Amino acid sequence: MDNTDTTLLSQEKSGKKISPVLPAHIRNYLVDIDGTVCEDIPNEEPERMTGAEMLPGALETLNKWYDEGHIITFFTSRTEEHRAVTEEWLHSKGFKYQTLLVGKPRGGNYHWIDNAPVQVMNMKEDFWKFNLSKNKAIGYKLPI
Repeated sequence: MDNTDTTLLSQEKSGKKISPVLPAHIRNYLVDIDGTVCEDIPNEEPERMTGAEMLPGALETLNKWYDEGHIITFFTSRTEEHRAVTEEWLHSKGFKYQTLLVGKPRGGNYHWIDNAPVQVMNMKEDFWKFNLSKNKAIGYKLPI
């Protein structure tokens, strides 16, 4: 990250320390890979992962967020077995990121339960075309 302070800030509640938070101007993006930044490839066809086609706008948008000092974490249903090919693909395409987490549950229909605020941006193939307005996504889930 370039000249951005991502030091966690201490918090207290009722005089007791609680989990620290990032500064308000820093976002923590968790980004899926298959069907989100590239074509959707199932784990059962790992031979396709090395040649995956990127979705237009994904690289530019994510690298812009990274350059602005935000945290980019790829969070994928690919398995540990797919880590090396996934990292190689991300690097070869030029994605800037801090972390790759594998093993996200498969099947969609996610229900995220957390004590921290969560903003969901549901991905459809044209999500990246919506781009950003003042760093807030204006894409949304379209009815099927």
